[in-house]
Amino acid sequence: MQRLTLFLIALFALPTVGFVVHVPSYDRVEVVIIDAGHGGKAPGNLGTRRYKTVEKDIALDVALLTAEAIRQAHPDVKVILTRDDDSFLELHERTALANRSKADVFISIHCNAWTSQSAYGTETFVMGKNHDDENQVALMENSDILMEDNIEANYDGFDPRKPESYIALTLFQYAFQRQSIELAQNIQQAFREDVGRHDRGVRQQPLYVTSRTSMPSVLVELGFLTNAEEEDYLNTTKGKSDMANAIAGAFSSYKTKRESVGQQPSKSSKDKSSDQAKPVDIKPVAQHAFYVQLSVSGQKKALNEPPFENAQPIKVMADGRLYRYLHGPFSSWDVAKSAQNDMRSKGFPDAFLVGYLGGEKLPLSEVKKALQSL
Repeated sequence: MQRLTLFLIALFALPTVGFVVHVPSYDRVEVVIIDAGHGGKAPGNLGTRRYKTVEKDIALDVALLTAEAIRQAHPDVKVILTRDDDSFLELHERTALANRSKADVFISIHCNAWTSQSAYGTETFVMGKNHDDENQVALMENSDILMEDNIEANYDGFDPRKPESYIALTLFQYAFQRQSIELAQNIQQAFREDVGRHDRGVRQQPLYVTSRTSMPSVLVELGFLTNAEEEDYLNTTKGKSDMANAIAGAFSSYKTKRESVGQQPSKSSKDKSSDQAKPVDIKPVAQHAFYVQLSVSGQKKALNEPPFENAQPIKVMADGRLYRYLHGPFSSWDVAKSAQNDMRSKGFPDAFLVGYLGGEKLPLSEVKKALQSL
């Protein structure tokens, strides 16, 4: 795929320091970010070149219409646009805006392109790793980064021209992958059933815009501007309105389902099983200790259910919008390593060690050295 998005970047080392995020009492959807792709000196793809079609303009038009449709349907929802005019917004700033705004959903809107004019249809992307073409796609799509200033500082040395930059993927967004996929599926269903567009499905790619947001995030491709029929459709007022209403409708369905799941049961409906499923309270970690990190999630989980029931003792740490599930504590490195192996055999194959000093998470080497000196 030649034109996926200007945001295809895989960053592992980019720090999360400075993210302003929140943990809602229930699973509410109160703030949504609508991101119009490209903008300003980054035009995006130029379509068939039969007319002056520019991806950034169509993305902005649909983003504005989507924002208005959501506002009308949900007056209680705060809708924020990353841009509402033809301005150039650096890639890292888009995700920073979403995190500063304490958003609950992030939707980035784009248009696709391909070398063949026969390619057509809509698709929605979530964070993930596509082993087949991730480097080729990312290398082609990230050239817009080179238009920015202070690339070294903003992207921690990432160079879109170097294939090795794409080897490592951040794990930050994986905690929201299930919700992201659910929203993406809703959008594709709306495109297919409400607008009659060809459904290319939900796909995973190493997208910068979804990897560094602390909320469920999707990137929507409205269609291929290199396909004459789809370019014509997306250039019409009706086409833009139809696509925007479909996205807004999909958001409404997602919001309704997510909030219904997040509601606390009434006292009359509570029973023994519901009490047992209530997540445990968050507890502080030991001041100086090793832990086995079992899982990270955007939602609290019941610890008396598989696979956590066989991994006690467990502490739950709040980290922004994330919850970290830690087995321990252990004051000995050897004991902690043995516990890590044990947890991997009990349903946590990706379990790894973390260390805390003074209640602060620090590199294992520092914790190990400090504990040895005690």
